[in-house]
Amino acid sequence: MNINNDITNDIKFLAKSEIRLKILSELYNEPNNIRGLVKQTKITYSSVSNNVGKLEKNNYIKKINNKYYVNPMAKVYFKSLMDFKSSIDMINDYNDFWDKHNLKQLSTDSIKNITDLKNSTLVEATPIEIFKTHNTIKRQMQESKTVKAIFPYLHPEYPKLIENVLKNKGTVELIIPQSIFKELIFRINGKTRRKAIKKGKLRVYNFKENLNLYLTICDRNIGLSLFKTDGSFDQNRILISNDLKSYKWAEKVFDNIKQQVI
Repeated sequence: MNINNDITNDIKFLAKSEIRLKILSELYNEPNNIRGLVKQTKITYSSVSNNVGKLEKNNYIKKINNKYYVNPMAKVYFKSLMDFKSSIDMINDYNDFWDKHNLKQLSTDSIKNITDLKNSTLVEATPIEIFKTHNTIKRQMQESKTVKAIFPYLHPEYPKLIENVLKNKGTVELIIPQSIFKELIFRINGKTRRKAIKKGKLRVYNFKENLNLYLTICDRNIGLSLFKTDGSFDQNRILISNDLKSYKWAEKVFDNIKQQVI
């Protein structure tokens, strides 16, 4: 028996029918009978009955006391399909952000869980607001007590923004390329910098290779920007979110890259 072929055929059977997917979606959330499924899906009785019969015949669902339940493996297949669909939908929604951009610095796990960013908002610079992306991050940092960031380049305002977080008894953790380390560090007030380092409030990690992504994790928001495949930084687009799943996703990206340094 070829297990891979069996799994592929199972997923194809489910994916090729929108009606079967709707029925599974309802049963995945709560067992139901055919009349209940008709009411919930707004699909005709004959279509629901026909596809329930196919699902039951192929052992995706089972009938217990006049209600249908999803079998364990069918739940796995269905969830995989929905996760994949969500990933495609999210990429399509923000096609300009993901297309022709470098994703190599994102781990396989980060890409696998890209749907954690589905509640994000794409902020884009305009001819009228050419600094819109930078100003968005600037506001986030100004309002935060804790900042984690991956800065692939040094913006003139970053040292002062970091200094202000530290002066307000906040914590800053940075991953930056070695090429900008001295310039960034020594543009922060010396007394503030030394005090923060001594108390563990400022931690800076040198990344010896090229950094191909931009990430900020502030108190309430995260911000993500990418490099284009031609090597240039896309400063005109940033994906932001205050969603908990997005926040956890961003922290895993930060920790994964930090592990490459320490």
